[in-house]
Amino acid sequence: MNQRFALPDVGEGLTEAEIVSWKVKPGDTVAVNDVLVEIETAKSLVELPSPWAGTVAELLVAEGDTVEVGADIVVVSDGSPAQPATAEPTAPEPAEPPADSGSGATLVGYGTKDSAPRRRRGAAPAPATAPAPVAATTPAEVHVLAKPPVRKLARDLGVDLTAATPTGPGGTVSRADVLALVPAPPAEPERRFVDHERERHVPIRGVRKATAAAMVESAFSAPHVTVFTTVDATRTMKLVQRLKTDPEYAGVRVSPLLLVAKALIVACKRNPDINATWDEANQVIVVKNYVNLGIAVATPRGLLVPNVKDADDLTLKDLAVQLGELTATAREGKAKPRDLAEGTITITNVGTFGIDTGTPILNPGEAAILAVGKISQRPWVHKGKIKPRYLAQLSLSFDHRMLDGESGSRALADIAAVLEDPARALTWS
Repeated sequence: MNQRFALPDVGEGLTEAEIVSWKVKPGDTVAVNDVLVEIETAKSLVELPSPWAGTVAELLVAEGDTVEVGADIVVVSDGSPAQPATAEPTAPEPAEPPADSGSGATLVGYGTKDSAPRRRRGAAPAPATAPAPVAATTPAEVHVLAKPPVRKLARDLGVDLTAATPTGPGGTVSRADVLALVPAPPAEPERRFVDHERERHVPIRGVRKATAAAMVESAFSAPHVTVFTTVDATRTMKLVQRLKTDPEYAGVRVSPLLLVAKALIVACKRNPDINATWDEANQVIVVKNYVNLGIAVATPRGLLVPNVKDADDLTLKDLAVQLGELTATAREGKAKPRDLAEGTITITNVGTFGIDTGTPILNPGEAAILAVGKISQRPWVHKGKIKPRYLAQLSLSFDHRMLDGESGSRALADIAAVLEDPARALTWS
């Protein structure tokens, strides 16, 4: 018998995902937990394993398609004998399995929520007992096979799916079949340039779509305030160089960001209001007694903010290890949903792009975000004399509902003080 595998919610409130690459093709034999497909969610790349052993019978969606949770994406045959053909013509089987089949629910580690209704790929099946003879087109109208994105395209364009000639796999209606029914627009008198010659159209989806929604929500729901300071980070740079040659840190990536992270953790302990969340529903400010430290990471698929859980409990070396592993995983697009959830405060290192400073937008749900500019040698008055010193600009954006100018400024001053003299991290912790 054939098992239809539906796109599951991979545990992050997923509503849709893009099919990035198929790892199997029709005719391939798969075992339980063999990877079937790689998808891109709003946050990361996820590999989906097979909940069944058998043979891949059909791929129902193409690479690049965006698919809703609950839509069937692949058919796996378990090798049992097929049903014998009947002499009389019958209406096609419905395009989705029975409601209690649990397609996708048995996926190891994932699965759609039991309480969530399944989205149907087609309309309801024809009744078991046919009434008086009807027009031959009725079953086709009921059982047109098409993927959810194709159905949406047909609705948007006003195309009748029953009029399409299916050319897709398994007799499904493809995007091309729908577009073939759209009347050609009247010829334009003149075009100034060829499509895409002077413009590039980039689909808004995946990480970029999620980032856009989050930033708009943050910018228009939290009143942002940003304060700035310039810090003499010469002692911090000297400490970075010493740690790089310390045998205990052999094989561990040590950078100024490590000490910036430590400075922010210390500031959170001294200024707990910057490590908080505004709970509108319950009208309370939730102050966190732990620090899940987020690091904004630029990736080929957009901005991700993985966070180090309970960073305040880690030694400096362990913090360095976790920062390195987490950012590397995010850049590879392999960050797990848990890595990207439950952050409490964030650092964005714009200095890595040679930028001095900026006014960062809050990560939604957080009270503050620290931006660190490039660290470079510049003239500075030190002990009454102008000397070359390693300087950096810091900016702290914060939610003015939870912090006022004084508390936000004190927090930034504490961060700067630790970077000017890293020994303060020991006495203030």
